[in-house]
Amino acid sequence: MSIRVGLFDSGVGGLTVFKRVAKLYPHFSFIYLADTARIPYGSKNLNEIRKIAKEIVSWFNMQNIDVLLVACNTTNSIALDIINNNLNIPVYGLIESVSLMVEDDRIGVLATPSTVKSNAYTKAILDFNPKAFVIEQPCPGFVSNIEVDYINVDKLRTLAIEYLTPLLKAEVESIILGCSHYPLIIPLLSELIPSKVNLIDPAVALSFKLESFLGAKIIDPNKREYLTNSKFYVTSDPDKFAIRSKNWLNICPEVELVSLRNKACVS
Repeated sequence: MSIRVGLFDSGVGGLTVFKRVAKLYPHFSFIYLADTARIPYGSKNLNEIRKIAKEIVSWFNMQNIDVLLVACNTTNSIALDIINNNLNIPVYGLIESVSLMVEDDRIGVLATPSTVKSNAYTKAILDFNPKAFVIEQPCPGFVSNIEVDYINVDKLRTLAIEYLTPLLKAEVESIILGCSHYPLIIPLLSELIPSKVNLIDPAVALSFKLESFLGAKIIDPNKREYLTNSKFYVTSDPDKFAIRSKNWLNICPEVELVSLRNKACVS
């Protein structure tokens, strides 16, 4: 029987996690939920995020999934306990996985304001390496400028220079992309940092950690079966989400509208 994997984010950012994991396990089924009606999460307060997390869990409880991947760092940092306490299946987060990839002692983190405020990445890294130096940089403008039909590279470059400057001044050796949207602009970020500084995508670490549950990976980056085994749901503007997704999936997927507040059930 095929394993059903659930993933969620506020928008297209979680597709970076979906695409990496789904390519390794194309024989499984995937359900991707984007809470586009309430994007961005990164500027919301703790109570809002925890309320949203409970609604998302209620929805996923009706989808008969076998494992849930928290493809949203903000929810991961603030409401992982809500998710774990309300689901009777394994739950995997990005933040808890990232220590598998951190080998340096001076580490920078680019993340949403809410994630930075939680200090979740600093705590996770120091638990693994108490001697590490960690500096977290809030990036309030990234998500809203990535979640558009046509990305303004010049505007993103200006924001990236602003956000990267404190990390580079601190002479970090690695930079963690602490929001699932940020891997979408890795080419831009790579232009702005020294080649000796490592960019770390937590989704890579998550895919390694999943192997203990999902089993051996089928490694073939050219396979596209995972797209036929996947369903995509949003809480607003399915057509816009489909168009934006095409930039990252190379197809325009079928997207269905659901309501989390009404706990709409889908097949």
